[in-house]
Amino acid sequence: MKIVQGDELEWKRGLQHRGGTFHYRNLLEGAPGDIDNFQLSLGRSDKDFLSPRHRHNFEQFRFQLEGQLKFGRDGEMKPGMIGYFPEGAHYGPQTQDADALTIVLQFGGASGNGYLSRNEVLQGMKDLEAYGRFEDGVFRRNADAEGKRNLDGYQAIWEHVRGRRMDYPEPRYPAPIMMNEANFAWAPTGEPGVWEKSVGAFTERRAQAGRLRVEAGATATLPARSIHVCLSGAGSVGAAPVRQLTVIHVAAGETATLTASEESIFLRMILPDLTGLKHEAPESSAIAAE
Repeated sequence: MKIVQGDELEWKRGLQHRGGTFHYRNLLEGAPGDIDNFQLSLGRSDKDFLSPRHRHNFEQFRFQLEGQLKFGRDGEMKPGMIGYFPEGAHYGPQTQDADALTIVLQFGGASGNGYLSRNEVLQGMKDLEAYGRFEDGVFRRNADAEGKRNLDGYQAIWEHVRGRRMDYPEPRYPAPIMMNEANFAWAPTGEPGVWEKSVGAFTERRAQAGRLRVEAGATATLPARSIHVCLSGAGSVGAAPVRQLTVIHVAAGETATLTASEESIFLRMILPDLTGLKHEAPESSAIAAE
């Protein structure tokens, strides 16, 4: 189990391979190189931030805290909404009329392609700058460099780091699914004073998202592979305090016990069970220069 106090983390600049300005707090991350690696962050998209229409070979949950994100024909994320962005499905472009604040969980999905850590992405970007430039979310290769001239920025980085071509998985869902949490009702969990809103479970590996409410004085059992972000309230997990922006990660094979000292609301996400999946071996290190 791991507990992180999100309000103590510094803001950092990120997503330079996209367009505009983006900052983040790195709330939590998994183990780089593992097929079930993940990254949880609190992201601030400035008004000028632009992400072109693209797709990923990993999955995302997004929870909108402030502002409004627009994804073209795929819809909008307004405060309180939870979005599921499936691997292989195109979405975007992303724009916003004002600064926006979003909790984002990115994780390896059922395809078994895993997820690159933020440090791997940054190093890959630095390496590729010897062969071209990143512009408006696209890697534009120099005329004298071997490889495709224009490629999605993340795809170019992934292929460089993994040493093989990216084959996008066939999407299990045709587009992002944006859920209005306010239209879901609280349901009892079976533990006194503990309630949940489950907005969905996705793919055969059962990635899940929703909210958890724990009444003052109540105790909740947090399941394996779960991530909880405190949105309001206070309490404790063992000797560790829980307050707004506290993150609790319960790993596979574990459980944890949360006690609320006042009514507390959490964003709840459960990572998929990728047992049995393995990374594909790199084709050749020669592709790293493409």
